[in-house]
Amino acid sequence: MLAGFLAFGYLSLQMGEFSIFDLEKNYSIIAEFDNVSGLKVGATVEIAGVNVGKVADVRLGEEGLARVAMLIRHDVKVSTDAIASIRTQGLIGDKYIKLIQGADEERLSEGGEIFDTESSVDFEELVSKYIFESR
Repeated sequence: MLAGFLAFGYLSLQMGEFSIFDLEKNYSIIAEFDNVSGLKVGATVEIAGVNVGKVADVRLGEEGLARVAMLIRHDVKVSTDAIASIRTQGLIGDKYIKLIQGADEERLSEGGEIFDTESSVDFEELVSKYIFESR
């Protein structure tokens, strides 16, 4: 019975895309954004539509920008001139980070930082701006 519970726990962690062993398979990179509205820890990180990692941490940085830490699979190399943008799946779906590779041959390593970022579009702000400006 104990073996059954352990197997169930292991499968639950693996199916939930969380693993105790993830630290050995990933490396961390950082990006700072003006606005990360709706982005949550655990959100996916994609390159060319392929899931390559997840958001590990979102916090306010020293300069008032949102500092996002991402865990990227070790077999995926991100160029130093990559662009990170926050996108929405569908019209009102979950937020995720889309990485666009650059042309630089040099790759980010553990703790590397992406400097070119595009913040989240706040639809509520756009709608309210449109409504109040049209009067």
